Amino acid sequence: QVQLVESGGGSVQAGGSLRLSCIAPPYTLTSNCMAWFRQAPGKEREGVAVLCRRTGSTHYADSVSGRFAVSQDNAKNTLYLQMNSLRPEDTGMYYCAAGRWLSLGSSDYGFWGQGTQVTVSS
Repeated sequence: QVQLVESGGGSVQAGGSLRLSCIAPPYTLTSNCMAWFRQAPGKEREGVAVLCRRTGSTHYADSVSGRFAVSQDNAKNTLYLQMNSLRPEDTGMYYCAAGRWLSLGSSDYGFWGQGTQVTVSS
């Protein structure tokens, strides 16, 4: 059952940019924090960025810090991930998730989307 809906993925060359969007259903609004995760083939899912609505606090994985930016539009219940200076190692399925804590651990999130594919070519 799809609970969050991601969009904006695609194929870009290294150095390019993409912006991902995630629309959260009303019943996920009790979840204070929303995050982006990614999973490359054969690898574990890793947390990329998280934003907590009430405080505006954010946290990024070291691998994307300074290149990615997470933001929100509360009126639209939408979370964004602006990805700049993309690298081939950023390739993967990107998932949006809703949870309660400022965490990049997947076990802290109870609501997930089906993902959007990002492919970065060298």
